[in-house]
This record gives sequence, structure tokens and C-alpha cells, in this order.
Amino acid sequence: MSKVAIITDSNSGITQAAAKEIGVFVLPMPFMINGQTFFEDIDLNQAEFYEKLETGADISTSQPSPEAVMNLWDEVLKEYDEIVHIPMSSGLSGSCQSAMMLAEDYDGRVQVVNNQRISVTQRQSCLDAKLLAAKGMNAREIKDFLEADKFNSSIYIMLDTLYYLKKGGRITPAAAAIGTLLKLKPVLQIQGEKLDAFAKARTTNQGKTIMINAIKADIENRFGGDTADKHIWMQIAHTNNEEAALAFRDEILEVFPGYDIHIDPLSLSVACHIGPGSLAFACCKKIEV
Repeated sequence: MSKVAIITDSNSGITQAAAKEIGVFVLPMPFMINGQTFFEDIDLNQAEFYEKLETGADISTSQPSPEAVMNLWDEVLKEYDEIVHIPMSSGLSGSCQSAMMLAEDYDGRVQVVNNQRISVTQRQSCLDAKLLAAKGMNAREIKDFLEADKFNSSIYIMLDTLYYLKKGGRITPAAAAIGTLLKLKPVLQIQGEKLDAFAKARTTNQGKTIMINAIKADIENRFGGDTADKHIWMQIAHTNNEEAALAFRDEILEVFPGYDIHIDPLSLSVACHIGPGSLAFACCKKIEV
């Protein structure tokens, strides 16, 4: 049986420490902050990032260099026969396409998964890949399985501020001003490639209700309904908002009792564009092997 390694990037929310516990490898995402390069969870932690963000530092995201990607692959392939590489969604970054091009030089030993996930749903793909490898699948079979399963997840994100969307040019200053005046809490969704608008809430409580109802509808209409065996993974993510995330979990459990809900900070690549104070609710259908 082929010895298969699972590699992802830090957009999955998996820290270097957690990666060792899980048994995967994590490629840190680079950031330019006031002209200096930092790497997520290497020399830039969550607290440092938000401190720099809130003081108005010039922050931009980038994709890992080809050298960083290939150096990691080459090192891992000294111990493993094959690699399944799970980057962030191809619709949100060019790092997936770049990895696919680099993998062409590895004679099939590196399989890059384009299953259009990020954050807690990307993390779940890594756990699924580990399970599939343990069941005896090779890297190509795992890639094909995960890509066929890519639409069996949902993620909804409620923003606390429109400032960072405006700063990044993703909405106009006029739209941001109107939204701020009306105290709107936009709810975004990731379904497939894109990060899209989903709804507008007037209050945080209304936004949380919108996300819970959206997940409830997805489970009912797309994932086979709520079942006694709890065949859905549920996750919460946040940007520097852990206390609210813990409270949100209690509210979700009132609607979905008995579920184990995983909580993670959103990756810094996402936080850079939406700012602190956000909450996300996600789910993934459990794979059948």
C-alpha cells in the first residue's frame, strides 16, 4: 500500500502544532506587512496580526513561492511515496493553480486537490483525506474522491464591519458608508469557487439566525436531512472573536442538539479582507467509505 502524506496550507486554520497532532503538513501563507514578509503561525500569530491590522498597517496577502512549495514536497517525499496537496479554494487564490502546474514535474506523485474549500471546511478535507489514506486509497483516488465531494459543504460568514471590504476595493465607499450608517451586518457565503453576498442583517442576532437557517436549509435540501447518526460535521470560525464564537455554539446546539461543533479562528488570509469581529457557521457532509 502506498504511503500517502497530506499537505495543506495555513488557510485551513490548522496550526503547525495541530498539524503534528493530526499527522498532516501545513504550508504557511505569506503576508506583506508594511513591506516586510511574515509567515502565518511561523513568525506571525493571530494576536500580532490583529494588532497590526487595527493600527492601520499596510497588509497584503500572497501565495507561497514555488520554492517553498517544492521544498516542502521534496522533503516529505523522502519519507512518503505520494502527496495529496489540499490548498485553499481556487476561486479565492491562485495558489491552487500554481501548485497544479508545479505538480506536473512530479510524475504523478503529487496530487493537487481543487475542491474549493477554505478554513474549517478545508480542515475537514484534510481529515477526510487522512481517513481515505488509512482505508488504502492512493493519492489519485483521494484527489478524485475529494473533488467529487466538494459541494457537500457550506460556509456562511457574518461581518462585523464593512471597513475592510471597502479598503480592499471589494465594495464602493458609498456602499460602505450606507451600510455603516444602517449598521448592516452582511452575511457572505462560500459555495464552490466564490465568496458571495448572501443576506444583510440589521443586528448580530438576526445575522446568526440567518446563518443557522441557511445551514438548516442546506442540510435538509442538499445533504439528506438531519439524521439520528448526525451525518454532518458542524464548525464555527471567527476573526478575533472567540467569546462570541463560544456563545454562538450554545445557540446552535439549541437548534442542533447532540452535535460536536468544532471552533477555529478564520485564517489570516480571510481576516485580512473582512476584519475582526466576524462569525462563520459551516457544515460538511460526512464522507462514506
